[in-house]
Amino acid sequence: MKDKSTFIVSPLTHMCNRMLSTAIFSMRLKYSQINLVFKKGNKTEISNYRPISLLTSFSKVFQKVIYKRLFCHINTNNILAREPYGFRSDCSTETAAYNLINNISGALNNNKLVGGIFCDLTKAFHYVNHNILLSKLEFYGITGKAKYLIKSYLNGRYQRVRIKNKYLNNQFSEWEKVKQGVPQGLVLGPLFFLLYINDLPGIINDTHISKPTIFADDTSIIITHPKISAFKEEINTVIEKISNWFQTNLLVLNFNETYYVHFSTKSKLLIETQLSYKGNPITNMLSTRFLGLALDSTLSWNLHTEQLSSKLNSVCYLIRL
Repeated sequence: MKDKSTFIVSPLTHMCNRMLSTAIFSMRLKYSQINLVFKKGNKTEISNYRPISLLTSFSKVFQKVIYKRLFCHINTNNILAREPYGFRSDCSTETAAYNLINNISGALNNNKLVGGIFCDLTKAFHYVNHNILLSKLEFYGITGKAKYLIKSYLNGRYQRVRIKNKYLNNQFSEWEKVKQGVPQGLVLGPLFFLLYINDLPGIINDTHISKPTIFADDTSIIITHPKISAFKEEINTVIEKISNWFQTNLLVLNFNETYYVHFSTKSKLLIETQLSYKGNPITNMLSTRFLGLALDSTLSWNLHTEQLSSKLNSVCYLIRL
């Protein structure tokens, strides 16, 4: 496209202006191919793959036009909350990790009880409800033609899945209509997801006791309090609030992969806390992973260095070969 930009810039400009004036996203640009990227675990389990949408280059051009205008409105009106760190400039994984660890260590230094709830959402991007998303966009001032254009972009989309067989030949599924969700790997998908979860931090940190850290679909809440009775009460309150929010917004909290870690210094005993919500138990752990870091209950970093050393040894062995 760059090599032919001189020839296509004029018709593309006309088409983009036409899209903005009519609030209609072209049907020909709504077809996407899904590539499955393996995450971890059993390769025969479809849930262990992340779906990545691939579109034509022209579709990305039109999306970027919408994105720039939408993001300008969001920045001008300071709409996005501070807590979501993913898909934003100056909000990297390092910043999110620093914020979480700083909240834990700061509370421990002040002799407070500290607990962390690390939530796992089941296919969060896939479960985004279009009607709920559009109502939230309207609440944030995205109305009129801008709203109708985004509605046109979301509705009537089609996708198919590409799978390579053992002979590395491509196999394709039938084209199917997309009824919900925002595509991962596209220009607008991450921004739509940020707006979808933008009101989540407000229901958690209405006091100074609970502090959320959100990176994409990873939601972690640190609860602190000097008194054990109030501490346990706040934990149960936070679990109820986030569970109700996920249910209201039609997102699914995976209790099998949602963990609770009680943080303390080495000189203090761990407090046993049994957590559950509506019969779904939340597993107590002595350590968990957060954005590539192995966090243990004392923030000793021993577990993280052990895992990192093991990986480095494997890489060094391969280099020597």
